[in-house]
Amino acid sequence: MKKTLFALITIVLLAIGGYLASPLFFDRTVDEEFSYMTDDGRVDIDAVLAMPETVRGEMRDDIMSAAADAPEIAADDEMPSAGPTVLARGSFRDADAVHKGTGQATLYALPNGRHLIRFEDFRTTNGPDLVVYLARHASPESADDVVDNGYLSLGVLKGNVGNQNYEVPPGVDVDEYGSVVIWCELFGVLFSPAPLVRESVDASG
Repeated sequence: MKKTLFALITIVLLAIGGYLASPLFFDRTVDEEFSYMTDDGRVDIDAVLAMPETVRGEMRDDIMSAAADAPEIAADDEMPSAGPTVLARGSFRDADAVHKGTGQATLYALPNGRHLIRFEDFRTTNGPDLVVYLARHASPESADDVVDNGYLSLGVLKGNVGNQNYEVPPGVDVDEYGSVVIWCELFGVLFSPAPLVRESVDASG
């Protein structure tokens, strides 16, 4: 009887010991993905920026693809009413087979001495963290052309579609800049450049 009781106690103790020790011998794998999409189908930039840089780099293509497929954001700014003067114009073009752009960028001088960049009939590929740059390079073909020659940020792109205005900060010499650029700040990618061609002045005038 005692032997049987001892055997049962031993079996119970071994079972309990095995259960408690099992985490030491068996891996429990967890593989949760970062959720970087908002409920309305757009890329959540704050969530992407919260990722470790290595993870963000590995997921770059997925993030860019998700942003490209997101619903379009339309802008519809009106032209300034107080007689602007056209200084230069340029047409947006594709940066590559994936990052595309169309429409016109126009540089205006305003009566108050300020300058304005206006987009008309504009459309570009959707992307994460898109901004508008004035670039020194006259006709950038690559990200290096933009970065190596210098640029000025005019702020966040208001929409990937539609007419929109961007004020140039006061004191900026616009003659130092040769193009308008749509740029992905998150990954340093050129989306669409618009080389600016200065308007000719009629000296006979």
